[in-house]
Amino acid sequence: MTELVATTPGLFPLPDWAKEELSDLKGHQKGDLISGDESGDIVAAYDRARGEVIDQQEDAGLDRIGEGQLRWDDNLAHPLTVHDNVETGGIVRYYDNNNFYRDPQVTGELDFSGDVAAELEAAAELTDGPLQAVLPGPYSLAELASDEYYNDDADFLAAVSDFLAGEVEAFPAHETLFLLEPSLVTAPPADDLAAQVPDAISAVASETDADVVVHSYWGAHDEKTYAHLMDADVEALGFDLIAGDREQTMYNVTEYGTKSDVALGLVDGQNTRVESSETIRERVDWFADQVPSQTFDTVYLTSNTELFYLPVSKAQEKLVALAEGAAAEEEVEA
Repeated sequence: MTELVATTPGLFPLPDWAKEELSDLKGHQKGDLISGDESGDIVAAYDRARGEVIDQQEDAGLDRIGEGQLRWDDNLAHPLTVHDNVETGGIVRYYDNNNFYRDPQVTGELDFSGDVAAELEAAAELTDGPLQAVLPGPYSLAELASDEYYNDDADFLAAVSDFLAGEVEAFPAHETLFLLEPSLVTAPPADDLAAQVPDAISAVASETDADVVVHSYWGAHDEKTYAHLMDADVEALGFDLIAGDREQTMYNVTEYGTKSDVALGLVDGQNTRVESSETIRERVDWFADQVPSQTFDTVYLTSNTELFYLPVSKAQEKLVALAEGAAAEEEVEA
Protein backbone atom coordinates (compact mmCIF):
# COMPACT_ATOMS: atom_id res chain seq x y z
CA MET A 1 0.00 0.00 0.00
CA THR A 2 1.33 3.42 -0.95
CA GLU A 3 1.79 5.89 1.90
CA LEU A 4 0.61 9.41 1.07
CA VAL A 5 2.56 12.13 2.87
CA ALA A 6 1.38 15.77 2.87
CA THR A 7 4.21 18.27 3.06
CA THR A 8 5.70 21.38 1.43
CA PRO A 9 9.07 22.37 -0.07
CA GLY A 10 9.54 24.97 2.67
CA LEU A 11 9.88 28.77 2.76
CA PHE A 12 6.57 29.98 4.16
CA PRO A 13 5.21 33.53 3.91
CA LEU A 14 5.90 35.67 6.95
CA PRO A 15 2.84 36.43 9.08
CA ASP A 16 1.62 39.98 8.47
CA TRP A 17 2.49 41.14 11.97
CA ALA A 18 6.03 39.81 11.55
CA LYS A 19 6.52 41.67 8.27
CA GLU A 20 5.68 44.96 9.98
CA GLU A 21 7.64 44.30 13.14
CA LEU A 22 10.73 43.01 11.35
CA SER A 23 10.64 45.84 8.84
CA ASP A 24 10.89 48.28 11.73
CA LEU A 25 13.60 46.24 13.46
CA LYS A 26 15.73 45.39 10.44
CA GLY A 27 15.34 48.45 8.26
CA HIS A 28 15.31 48.43 4.49
CA GLN A 29 18.96 48.62 3.43
CA LYS A 30 21.26 45.87 2.17
CA GLY A 31 23.18 45.93 5.44
CA ASP A 32 19.95 45.38 7.35
CA LEU A 33 19.29 41.93 5.88
CA ILE A 34 19.91 38.67 7.72
CA SER A 35 23.58 37.97 8.34
CA GLY A 36 23.54 35.52 11.24
CA ASP A 37 24.28 37.99 14.04
CA GLU A 38 20.86 39.59 14.55
CA SER A 39 19.81 41.49 17.64
CA GLY A 40 17.82 39.83 20.40
CA ASP A 41 14.63 41.59 19.34
CA ILE A 42 14.96 40.30 15.77
CA VAL A 43 15.69 36.77 16.98
CA ALA A 44 12.65 36.91 19.27
CA ALA A 45 10.38 38.05 16.43
CA TYR A 46 11.52 35.22 14.19
CA ASP A 47 11.08 32.74 17.05
CA ARG A 48 7.46 33.82 17.49
CA ALA A 49 6.82 33.64 13.76
CA ARG A 50 8.43 30.20 13.55
CA GLY A 51 6.10 28.92 16.25
CA GLU A 52 3.12 30.33 14.37
CA VAL A 53 4.12 28.65 11.10
CA ILE A 54 4.66 25.33 12.84
CA ASP A 55 1.23 25.64 14.46
CA GLN A 56 -0.28 26.31 11.04
CA GLN A 57 1.20 23.10 9.64
CA GLU A 58 0.07 21.05 12.62
CA ASP A 59 -3.43 22.55 12.52
CA ALA A 60 -3.66 21.76 8.80
CA GLY A 61 -2.69 18.14 9.44
CA LEU A 62 0.56 17.96 7.47
CA ASP A 63 2.55 14.76 7.84
CA ARG A 64 5.90 16.55 7.86
CA ILE A 65 6.61 19.77 9.73
CA GLY A 66 9.02 22.29 8.25
CA GLU A 67 10.91 25.02 10.07
CA GLY A 68 9.47 27.62 7.72
CA GLN A 69 12.73 29.30 6.67
CA LEU A 70 11.32 32.68 7.64
CA ARG A 71 14.81 34.15 8.14
CA TRP A 72 15.71 33.47 4.52
CA ASP A 73 15.96 36.83 2.79
CA ASP A 74 17.10 34.91 -0.30
CA ASN A 75 14.80 32.07 -1.34
CA LEU A 76 17.52 29.49 -1.97
CA ALA A 77 20.80 31.36 -1.55
CA HIS A 78 20.46 31.91 2.23
CA PRO A 79 22.92 29.21 3.37
CA LEU A 80 25.64 31.06 1.45
CA THR A 81 24.57 34.65 2.13
CA VAL A 82 25.09 34.18 5.89
CA HIS A 83 28.50 32.51 5.45
CA ASP A 84 31.60 34.36 6.67
CA ASN A 85 33.47 33.75 3.40
CA VAL A 86 30.68 35.03 1.17
CA GLU A 87 30.11 38.65 0.22
CA THR A 88 26.71 39.77 -1.03
CA GLY A 89 26.77 41.61 -4.31
CA GLY A 90 24.04 43.26 -6.31
CA ILE A 91 20.40 42.32 -6.66
CA VAL A 92 19.74 39.58 -9.22
CA ARG A 93 16.41 38.39 -10.59
CA TYR A 94 15.40 35.08 -8.98
CA TYR A 95 14.83 32.82 -11.99
CA ASP A 96 12.12 34.14 -14.30
CA ASN A 97 9.81 35.85 -11.81
CA ASN A 98 9.41 39.11 -9.95
CA ASN A 99 11.50 38.14 -6.93
CA PHE A 100 15.14 38.99 -6.44
CA TYR A 101 18.09 37.80 -4.36
CA ARG A 102 21.50 39.12 -3.39
CA ASP A 103 24.32 37.68 -5.46
CA PRO A 104 26.35 35.48 -3.06
CA GLN A 105 30.00 35.98 -4.07
CA VAL A 106 32.13 33.19 -2.64
CA THR A 107 35.51 34.71 -1.73
CA GLY A 108 36.96 32.01 0.51
CA GLU A 109 36.68 28.39 1.57
CA LEU A 110 33.14 27.14 2.20
CA ASP A 111 33.72 25.70 5.64
CA PHE A 112 31.05 24.83 8.22
CA SER A 113 28.41 27.42 9.10
CA GLY A 114 25.66 25.72 11.12
CA ASP A 115 23.05 28.44 10.50
CA VAL A 116 20.35 26.14 9.08
CA ALA A 117 21.05 23.51 11.74
CA ALA A 118 20.35 26.12 14.42
CA GLU A 119 17.02 26.92 12.76
CA LEU A 120 16.06 23.25 12.78
CA GLU A 121 17.10 22.88 16.42
CA ALA A 122 14.73 25.73 17.26
CA ALA A 123 11.93 24.06 15.29
CA ALA A 124 12.52 20.70 16.95
CA GLU A 125 11.81 22.31 20.32
CA LEU A 126 8.40 23.47 19.10
CA THR A 127 6.93 20.28 17.65
CA ASP A 128 6.71 16.58 18.36
CA GLY A 129 5.79 15.92 14.74
CA PRO A 130 8.12 14.43 12.12
CA LEU A 131 10.53 17.20 11.15
CA GLN A 132 11.38 17.99 7.54
CA ALA A 133 14.60 19.75 6.63
CA VAL A 134 14.93 21.80 3.45
CA LEU A 135 18.05 22.94 1.63
CA PRO A 136 18.92 24.11 -1.85
CA GLY A 137 20.44 21.30 -3.86
CA PRO A 138 24.16 21.67 -4.63
CA TYR A 139 23.73 22.34 -8.33
CA SER A 140 21.10 25.07 -7.89
CA LEU A 141 23.04 26.74 -5.08
CA ALA A 142 26.20 26.77 -7.18
CA GLU A 143 24.26 28.17 -10.15
CA LEU A 144 22.85 31.00 -8.06
CA ALA A 145 26.24 31.97 -6.61
CA SER A 146 29.32 33.69 -8.05
CA ASP A 147 32.57 31.79 -7.63
CA GLU A 148 35.47 34.12 -6.91
CA TYR A 149 37.62 31.58 -5.05
CA TYR A 150 37.64 28.09 -6.59
CA ASN A 151 37.76 29.33 -10.21
CA ASP A 152 36.58 26.05 -11.69
CA ASP A 153 32.98 24.91 -12.19
CA ALA A 154 33.63 21.31 -11.15
CA ASP A 155 35.64 22.31 -8.08
CA PHE A 156 33.01 24.85 -7.11
CA LEU A 157 30.16 22.33 -7.37
CA ALA A 158 32.16 19.88 -5.26
CA ALA A 159 32.85 22.60 -2.67
CA VAL A 160 29.18 23.59 -2.47
CA SER A 161 28.24 19.92 -2.12
CA ASP A 162 30.78 19.41 0.69
CA PHE A 163 29.52 22.55 2.41
CA LEU A 164 25.90 21.37 2.31
CA ALA A 165 26.92 17.89 3.48
CA GLY A 166 28.63 19.43 6.50
CA GLU A 167 25.50 21.42 7.29
CA VAL A 168 23.30 18.30 7.06
CA GLU A 169 25.62 16.39 9.35
CA ALA A 170 24.86 18.94 12.08
CA PHE A 171 21.06 18.73 11.70
CA PRO A 172 18.93 17.44 14.57
CA ALA A 173 16.89 14.29 13.96
CA HIS A 174 14.59 14.71 10.97
CA GLU A 175 12.34 12.40 9.00
CA THR A 176 12.78 13.86 5.52
CA LEU A 177 15.21 16.14 3.69
CA PHE A 178 14.07 18.06 0.62
CA LEU A 179 16.86 19.24 -1.68
CA LEU A 180 15.45 21.88 -4.02
CA GLU A 181 16.92 21.79 -7.52
CA PRO A 182 14.99 24.12 -9.86
CA SER A 183 18.16 24.97 -11.79
CA LEU A 184 18.33 21.40 -13.06
CA VAL A 185 15.20 22.35 -15.04
CA THR A 186 15.81 26.00 -15.87
CA ALA A 187 19.57 25.77 -16.61
CA PRO A 188 20.53 22.11 -17.12
CA PRO A 189 24.19 21.26 -16.49
CA ALA A 190 26.58 21.22 -19.42
CA ASP A 191 28.08 17.91 -20.46
CA ASP A 192 31.22 18.40 -18.39
CA LEU A 193 29.14 18.79 -15.19
CA ALA A 194 26.15 16.56 -15.87
CA ALA A 195 27.75 13.37 -14.59
CA GLN A 196 29.04 15.16 -11.46
CA VAL A 197 25.60 16.36 -10.36
CA PRO A 198 24.33 13.00 -9.01
CA ASP A 199 27.60 12.55 -7.11
CA ALA A 200 27.22 16.02 -5.59
CA ILE A 201 23.65 15.27 -4.54
CA SER A 202 24.59 11.85 -3.18
CA ALA A 203 27.36 13.39 -1.06
CA VAL A 204 24.81 15.64 0.66
CA ALA A 205 22.27 12.83 1.04
CA SER A 206 24.87 10.51 2.58
CA GLU A 207 25.07 12.67 5.71
CA THR A 208 21.53 11.91 6.87
CA ASP A 209 19.56 8.81 7.75
CA ALA A 210 16.38 10.58 6.67
CA ASP A 211 14.61 9.99 3.37
CA VAL A 212 15.98 12.43 0.80
CA VAL A 213 13.81 14.00 -1.91
CA VAL A 214 15.37 15.91 -4.83
CA HIS A 215 12.59 18.27 -5.86
CA SER A 216 12.73 20.29 -9.09
CA TYR A 217 10.17 22.75 -10.39
CA TRP A 218 9.30 25.37 -13.06
CA GLY A 219 9.42 22.78 -15.81
CA ALA A 220 10.44 19.25 -16.71
CA HIS A 221 13.96 17.84 -16.83
CA ASP A 222 15.49 17.31 -20.21
CA GLU A 223 16.19 13.68 -20.98
CA LYS A 224 19.95 13.78 -20.38
CA THR A 225 19.64 15.58 -17.04
CA TYR A 226 16.99 13.18 -15.83
CA ALA A 227 19.01 10.11 -16.86
CA HIS A 228 21.95 11.39 -14.80
CA LEU A 229 19.69 12.36 -11.88
CA MET A 230 18.50 8.78 -11.60
CA ASP A 231 22.06 7.89 -10.53
CA ALA A 232 21.75 10.00 -7.37
CA ASP A 233 21.56 7.93 -4.19
CA VAL A 234 18.29 9.35 -2.86
CA GLU A 235 14.88 7.93 -1.99
CA ALA A 236 12.69 10.16 -4.17
CA LEU A 237 12.62 12.58 -7.09
CA GLY A 238 10.08 15.41 -7.23
CA PHE A 239 8.13 16.54 -10.28
CA ASP A 240 6.26 19.79 -10.94
CA LEU A 241 2.85 18.78 -12.31
CA ILE A 242 1.65 22.41 -12.34
CA ALA A 243 4.24 24.39 -14.30
CA GLY A 244 6.06 21.42 -15.77
CA ASP A 245 5.74 19.79 -19.16
CA ARG A 246 3.81 16.71 -18.08
CA GLU A 247 4.42 14.91 -21.36
CA GLN A 248 8.20 15.30 -21.00
CA THR A 249 8.04 14.32 -17.33
CA MET A 250 6.13 11.14 -18.08
CA TYR A 251 8.45 10.32 -20.98
CA ASN A 252 11.41 10.51 -18.59
CA VAL A 253 9.69 8.39 -15.97
CA THR A 254 8.53 5.70 -18.39
CA GLU A 255 11.82 5.65 -20.28
CA TYR A 256 14.25 5.70 -17.34
CA GLY A 257 12.07 4.73 -14.39
CA THR A 258 12.08 6.62 -11.13
CA LYS A 259 12.78 5.97 -7.46
CA SER A 260 10.64 3.84 -5.13
CA ASP A 261 9.26 7.10 -3.66
CA VAL A 262 8.09 10.18 -5.53
CA ALA A 263 7.20 13.78 -4.70
CA LEU A 264 4.49 15.46 -6.75
CA GLY A 265 4.01 19.21 -7.03
CA LEU A 266 0.21 19.18 -7.07
CA VAL A 267 -0.84 22.67 -5.99
CA ASP A 268 0.38 25.97 -7.41
CA GLY A 269 2.73 27.72 -5.01
CA GLN A 270 2.48 30.99 -6.97
CA ASN A 271 -1.27 31.26 -7.60
CA THR A 272 -3.86 32.21 -4.99
CA ARG A 273 -6.50 29.89 -6.43
CA VAL A 274 -6.91 27.09 -3.90
CA GLU A 275 -7.14 23.57 -5.31
CA SER A 276 -9.67 21.19 -3.78
CA SER A 277 -8.57 18.02 -2.05
CA GLU A 278 -10.45 16.09 -4.76
CA THR A 279 -8.41 17.78 -7.49
CA ILE A 280 -5.21 17.02 -5.62
CA ARG A 281 -6.15 13.37 -5.30
CA GLU A 282 -7.12 13.17 -8.97
CA ARG A 283 -3.65 14.42 -9.88
CA VAL A 284 -2.04 11.77 -7.69
CA ASP A 285 -4.14 9.09 -9.35
CA TRP A 286 -3.35 10.47 -12.81
CA PHE A 287 0.37 10.18 -12.17
CA ALA A 288 0.01 6.63 -10.85
CA ASP A 289 -2.06 5.65 -13.88
CA GLN A 290 0.77 6.74 -16.20
CA VAL A 291 3.19 4.23 -14.65
CA PRO A 292 1.03 1.16 -13.95
CA SER A 293 4.08 -1.09 -13.80
CA GLN A 294 5.58 0.71 -10.78
CA THR A 295 4.48 0.65 -7.16
CA PHE A 296 5.53 3.56 -4.98
CA ASP A 297 6.27 3.08 -1.31
CA THR A 298 5.67 6.77 -0.55
CA VAL A 299 4.12 9.63 -2.51
CA TYR A 300 4.81 13.11 -1.14
CA LEU A 301 1.92 15.49 -1.89
CA THR A 302 3.30 19.01 -2.03
CA SER A 303 3.07 22.40 -3.68
CA ASN A 304 5.17 22.68 -6.79
CA THR A 305 7.17 25.63 -5.40
CA GLU A 306 7.61 27.16 -1.99
CA LEU A 307 4.50 28.90 -0.61
CA PHE A 308 6.46 32.06 0.12
CA TYR A 309 4.78 33.85 -2.79
CA LEU A 310 1.24 33.59 -1.35
CA PRO A 311 -0.73 35.52 1.27
CA VAL A 312 -0.70 33.67 4.59
CA SER A 313 -4.41 32.82 4.41
CA LYS A 314 -4.10 31.26 0.96
CA ALA A 315 -1.01 29.31 1.95
CA GLN A 316 -2.90 27.92 4.94
CA GLU A 317 -5.84 26.87 2.77
CA LYS A 318 -3.47 25.01 0.47
CA LEU A 319 -1.90 23.21 3.43
CA VAL A 320 -5.34 21.99 4.48
CA ALA A 321 -6.14 20.83 0.95
CA LEU A 322 -2.88 18.87 0.73
CA ALA A 323 -3.50 17.22 4.09
CA GLU A 324 -7.07 16.31 3.16
CA GLY A 325 -5.91 14.94 -0.20
CA ALA A 326 -3.38 12.69 1.54
CA ALA A 327 -5.92 11.56 4.12
CA ALA A 328 -8.56 10.48 1.59
CA GLU A 329 -9.56 6.87 2.05
CA GLU A 330 -9.07 5.68 -1.51
CA GLU A 331 -5.89 3.69 -1.99
CA VAL A 332 -3.52 4.79 -4.73
CA GLU A 333 -3.02 2.08 -7.28
CA ALA A 334 0.42 2.24 -8.85
